[in-house]
Amino acid sequence: MCFIADLGNRQSFTVIESQDEEGNRHEESTTDEENDPQNSDQRERKDGRNVDTHTRTESDERLYVCEECGKSFPYWSHIRIHMRTHTGDKPFSCKECDKSFCESSSLKRHMRSHTGEKPFSCKECELSFSQIYNLKMHMRTHTGKKPFTCIECDKSFSQKSNLKKHLRLHSGERLFSCEECDTSFYEKSHLKRHMLIHTGEKPFSCLQCDASFTLISQLKLHMRTHTGEKPFSCKNCDKSFSQISNLKRHERTHTGENDGHCQQQYTGRL
Repeated sequence: MCFIADLGNRQSFTVIESQDEEGNRHEESTTDEENDPQNSDQRERKDGRNVDTHTRTESDERLYVCEECGKSFPYWSHIRIHMRTHTGDKPFSCKECDKSFCESSSLKRHMRSHTGEKPFSCKECELSFSQIYNLKMHMRTHTGKKPFTCIECDKSFSQKSNLKKHLRLHSGERLFSCEECDTSFYEKSHLKRHMLIHTGEKPFSCLQCDASFTLISQLKLHMRTHTGEKPFSCKNCDKSFSQISNLKRHERTHTGENDGHCQQQYTGRL
């Protein structure tokens, strides 16, 4: 039950939902008095249904108020959907799996995960997406737009979720904890990567040999032993290296820092 707020007076309404030829939903609200069967013969509609439509004009200031939380909405369809957050009602069920949804539009979006349909295409490249939200996020890779800015520093992000992750660096909050040890992480992906240390799992395998690795970055480094790729070049000579750590060690031979560093390191071990 909800009420429509009108100049301080509250009046209860019921709703009949209909669809037009294009499948668009329409809600029609009636008062308790108008629902009285005795008055039905006084109200004939062209479409054959015996209800009066509660119409709202642009100047109509009345709002539908939720009795559960006090939130108000300009249209009945809005509060009807909102009430499901209180009742837990999910009337739209997927025929392919056991998921249910509060709105038919949410079910339609979900169905694309089964059909593989991707109706939203990028005009800048060939990528397509199943959700328009994903297309909007993708378009920022072309425009460079980063609307979410950190209030602690000057960094900006294209997605709000990335800003939330970044803010944990400032707050020190580590939500994801390892159950095997006392290590915590800022991101869930970091925890998953850490758990491979405990399980011993090595999911990244080399196609050229039988070597396997815990991290994909380790596999990429290993692949250079097969390809001979050496992307890290010394600016002082013509030598190149497969790993940046090897380049840094080599550069010390030009600066003279290497000998002193090594001597200090060995001295510290004695």
